[in-house]
Amino acid sequence: MIARLFSSSRWKATLSDFLSEHLIHRDEDFMVIHKPAGLLTVPGKTPDLQDCLINRLLELEQKTLLIHRLDRDTSGILVFGLSKFGQSNISRQFQDRQTSKIYQALVAGHLEGQGTVDIPVIYDPSRPPLHIVDTNHHKPALTEWQVIEHLEIQGQAVTRVKLIPITGRSHQLRVHMQYLGHPILGDTLYATPEQQQLYDRLCLHATQLSFAHPKTGAQLSFNCAVPF
Repeated sequence: MIARLFSSSRWKATLSDFLSEHLIHRDEDFMVIHKPAGLLTVPGKTPDLQDCLINRLLELEQKTLLIHRLDRDTSGILVFGLSKFGQSNISRQFQDRQTSKIYQALVAGHLEGQGTVDIPVIYDPSRPPLHIVDTNHHKPALTEWQVIEHLEIQGQAVTRVKLIPITGRSHQLRVHMQYLGHPILGDTLYATPEQQQLYDRLCLHATQLSFAHPKTGAQLSFNCAVPF
């Protein structure tokens, strides 16, 4: 079914509309895309999980190359390579922590001030796909957070926060906010059922990404408006 959809002219037109709506920037070495919530970055293992951002982009631009990912339910900025050089250079910046990523989230409860969560996050094989904190793990996980504003949703206290992941562990931001006692609204893995019902999506969005241009070295910063 997916293969037939991708080969149809109607689907191509729909993809062109998708790209025109979600393209933030493009040059010969990379493009910056706004990934909507609910769309995988890369295909899953089963036939029903083949519709994903990179497959959509490959239908329109065969040179598209993966650099990094966002969780399916997280929205926001992603950069893809359009040349081997661009992919290699920007990937190395991610690996060497030379990029800057800023997220926004709505979290449950009334959180004050700012701080840092410095505690490792590991995969929990007994409860896939969950991750948990583990103080004994050797790889660090570090998140800086800062309160932006206080809100109320359905009579419940909610806090908008800026999150800066210094490291990039899987589910890091979601687990760290749960660890603080303020899970992200709409998080079906780490929030309580009541907190999940406060919003109809995971309220986590990659709003800013900064890195050096792979050829010129100029510092670039891209922004994507928060949808919640």
